[in-house]
This record gives sequence, structure tokens and C-alpha cells, in this order.
Amino acid sequence: QVQLLESGGGSVVAGGSLTLSCAVSGNTAGRNCRGWFRQGPGQEREGVASLYTLLHLVNYTDSVKGRFTVSQDNANNAVILQMHVVTADDAGIYYCASGGGWPCGLDSSQYTDWGQGTQVTVRC
Repeated sequence: QVQLLESGGGSVVAGGSLTLSCAVSGNTAGRNCRGWFRQGPGQEREGVASLYTLLHLVNYTDSVKGRFTVSQDNANNAVILQMHVVTADDAGIYYCASGGGWPCGLDSSQYTDWGQGTQVTVRC
């Protein structure tokens, strides 16, 4: 089982930047996909970004392309989500997830392990 712990959430001014981190621990064998998901108030959970750890291949939902960057911090066994030019639509609870398979998509059904989430609030 994989344990995931998100951090870095908080309040950010629209147009600003925020960096989220996800510490990964446990048995990650066969679980080479890392995903970031978010859920806004009254909305369904949506996939934001994914990363295939073995080749560092990334995938983004259209609304964050060019603004968000997902990467891995091997030294700290973490997955990072850098958020830039944040808008009100980016607010919500952000979840880190781990899963197997290929390619690493943005469908939550592919992911078997989830963190508790970290809240992102956008001030306009």
C-alpha cells in the first residue's frame, strides 16, 4: 500500500502562484502513476495532472496546460505541482493519488491510493 501526504495548500491571490507537494511512502512497486486531482465546491473530482515516474511523462487537463507543472522530487520521494496564474476556477481540495497501468491518465478509477487532500483558496 502507498501512503500519500499532501502539503502546501493555502490562500493565493488570483494571478499568483502556489506549489503543492505530495510525500510518497510505502510499497510503490507497480504503481508508477502519480496524479493530482481537485474537487471544487459542489463539483465532481477532476484530474489535473499525471506523471509516469519511470519516464517522467506528464499529462495535463486542458484548463491548466501552460500554467501548471507536475514533477517528481526524487531526493524527497515526492511529487510536486507548481501552479501559476491561478484563477478562481482552480480553487478546491487537491488530492494526490498513486496507481498502476499505462498510460497515466486523468481518470480517478486508475488510481488506488489517495491522500487526504489539501485546500487551495483563491482570493480575487
